[in-house]
Amino acid sequence: MSFTTRLFLAMVATLIPAHAFAQQQSEFEKRFHAIMNRPEYKHARFGVEFYSLDEGKVIYSWNPDELFVPGSTTKILTVGTALELLGPEFRFQTRIYRTGPVVNGTLHGDLVLVASGDPNLSNRIQPDGTLAFENEDHSYDGFSEAKAVAGDPLAVIKELAAKVASSGIRNVQGRLLVDISLFPEGDRELGTGVVMSPVVVNDNLIDVMVTPGARDGDMAALSISPQTRYVNIHNNVKTGPPGGKMDIDWKEDTAAPDGTHTVTLSGSIAADAKPKLRIYRVPVPSKFAEIVLSEALQNAGVRVQGGAAGQAPSPSTITDENTVARHVSPPLREEAKVTLKVSQNLHASMFPSVVGAYREKGTTDPLQSGFDQERALLEKADLDLSAAVQSDGAGGAAMFTPDFMVHFLLHLTKQTFSADFKSALPVLGKDGTLAEIQVDSPAAGHVFAKTGTYASDNALTRGGVITGKGLAGFVDTKDGRHLVFAAYINFVPLKEMSEQNTKMVGQAVGEIAAAAYDGFPKD
Repeated sequence: MSFTTRLFLAMVATLIPAHAFAQQQSEFEKRFHAIMNRPEYKHARFGVEFYSLDEGKVIYSWNPDELFVPGSTTKILTVGTALELLGPEFRFQTRIYRTGPVVNGTLHGDLVLVASGDPNLSNRIQPDGTLAFENEDHSYDGFSEAKAVAGDPLAVIKELAAKVASSGIRNVQGRLLVDISLFPEGDRELGTGVVMSPVVVNDNLIDVMVTPGARDGDMAALSISPQTRYVNIHNNVKTGPPGGKMDIDWKEDTAAPDGTHTVTLSGSIAADAKPKLRIYRVPVPSKFAEIVLSEALQNAGVRVQGGAAGQAPSPSTITDENTVARHVSPPLREEAKVTLKVSQNLHASMFPSVVGAYREKGTTDPLQSGFDQERALLEKADLDLSAAVQSDGAGGAAMFTPDFMVHFLLHLTKQTFSADFKSALPVLGKDGTLAEIQVDSPAAGHVFAKTGTYASDNALTRGGVITGKGLAGFVDTKDGRHLVFAAYINFVPLKEMSEQNTKMVGQAVGEIAAAAYDGFPKD
């Protein structure tokens, strides 16, 4: 090699970061740039960072310090914060207590259910104490494979009612009340529009399965779960011709003075279509919980006479002596699996308020308190808060840099619950929101990461835009190394806002992670 050539290479080396220079010919970089150069990403923006735990350094980055719309990768911070501040073994306790004495089976007072923020008063709990999930959660009924977990969605409510009956109460002279003082009820989370509340029965949803009739023009059949007087659903869905477009929507939701609702489900479903899930988002979760509990009590042999409407007594009046039923949730590490595997928006959106309410007793603003608690955690971990924006738990109002997300994940690897956190993440090509991503890749089963999507319509073109698509987590490489990464694609215009086009971008971020499995040769 001539002196001139050596001098030129030395000059180039001073201009290019060492890790980037070493990676110029890596298989990963070739594959990553091939993805960026696809026509559909002509106007998009990419940001990635890969960090080697074994080497203790960043081994590749692209726009690592720019802010990106992260979508539901935000749930990494939400769940990680909850696990660290509440503990992986934290359990919610939902209790029902009486406000008066019981004489000959009659309660002279009220029954009060105290909402604990438990997001799983449902049928997710399995005999072994784990929480079940479907890869396509029922809250995302816009997706073709969305479905609810099998079983009775009122299983926990019926368990509580049975315990009230077994305590000896047969008649309640007072009222049945639901105490939701833990944090405010009423806001809708930004992703699926489900109402947030400290009480969550069946994810505050009623599942309606729509099955087409035998012929064009027949009424479709509705299967409603749970069955409850809380909502009366009028069926106006007709069967259309085979191959026709599905168009089903809720109309004319009317509330009665007693808090029950009447609503119409209208539209059409093709005669040859598979049954389609449609969810009814419960407008007032506390009233929903009150009604389904009253129905369960009646079926358990407990009659509630009722009385004048009023507020529940203070939770400070609860004692072991006047507690007549208690439900204890599985540990928080199990709930982390539900929130992360299926990207459960309601659960994630609740957690800042849950953390704030439990960590700062008596706070008047649990949501802000939760974010204050998270900020203190991030500052203690010496993370750069100028690289993070977050105003909700699920990712509807957030921005992060790839470098920030990687360093938060690095922080989690140093915690005692790190193995639980990693196992709660979706697995590439195997389960959760990554079940159908890069299924045939050699990396399938070796990437553990949280997905994220944020999209909006484009009225100008009658299409849409993927504002944010992300994937962040861990890669166990082919040669036995352990990587932490974050990958984002922002601002991808779509000719049509469809499930297929959204998943196309999801495949791309999955492909970036898969490229790291065998794309970084050892030095």
